[in-house]
Amino acid sequence: MDITCCTLCPRKCKADRTVSAGYCGGGAHVRVARAALHDWEEPCISGAKGSGTVFFSGCCLKCCFCQNYPVSVGNFGREIPVSRLAEIFLELQEKGAHNINLVSAAHYVPWVLEALETVKDRLHIPVVYNSGGYERVETLKMLEGAVDIYLPDLKYIDKVKSKTYSQAEDYFEIASQAVLEMHRQAPKLVFDENGLLKKGLIIRHLVMPGGKEDSIAVMQWIAAHFPADSILVSCMSQYTPCYRSVEHPEINRRVYTLEYRRVLEVIDELDLHGYMQEKSSAKKEYTPDFDLTGI
Repeated sequence: MDITCCTLCPRKCKADRTVSAGYCGGGAHVRVARAALHDWEEPCISGAKGSGTVFFSGCCLKCCFCQNYPVSVGNFGREIPVSRLAEIFLELQEKGAHNINLVSAAHYVPWVLEALETVKDRLHIPVVYNSGGYERVETLKMLEGAVDIYLPDLKYIDKVKSKTYSQAEDYFEIASQAVLEMHRQAPKLVFDENGLLKKGLIIRHLVMPGGKEDSIAVMQWIAAHFPADSILVSCMSQYTPCYRSVEHPEINRRVYTLEYRRVLEVIDELDLHGYMQEKSSAKKEYTPDFDLTGI
């Protein structure tokens, strides 16, 4: 991939990243904000020992409610060589991580692939690609064979919401094709003897304040496009107003219990399987500290 005219993400900003950062904030070197065991992913990802999460700096989405905004929008982190990224993967494995969890890595895919290639004979745990869902199919195809588990968001169908809150009017058009490609690469759920996911696709969806109908539409689309036993759905209630949510009064609140319960009812009616969060998950304390741990 030519980073002098970058088209890794759907923005296709064509930045010369050897000279200046792209729309995502990515430059010529990998930038990482945190690498540590994380206990708050889905149970089949975090397990008993934790998921080995690597938080990449920058993001091609600009969500006004992002809990990780110092990293995603602020681009907080430290530049490291690919050799150090490869070492981090092995260090997380040594600490007992059940998997390597690549968080928002779309704009660093070539570097990630190089690092994974370096350690392919020493890394013996699954690789998770943890994504906001706004991904180019062409970039995802580069990951085939290197990623075992896909963990994308499917945030919206409504174009007005995606434009207003994430500056991406084409979000569903792009993300729906991305999720279909992820399923093509990981068409079956494979678990180990301890119930940990080894291969497969988990589709996450965050229920937004006032977004009940859009959430239901997302679930209906999922049910119409995937065999129920081939994926897991993770429906999240953890929305917490932060960053620039205050600029949008309609989302400057928590999700109402009745809103969330109605989405859960539809999930049950559609016979989708997976994880449904308790309302108590809507706490800022579940967001990790971004302090260059493990870098």
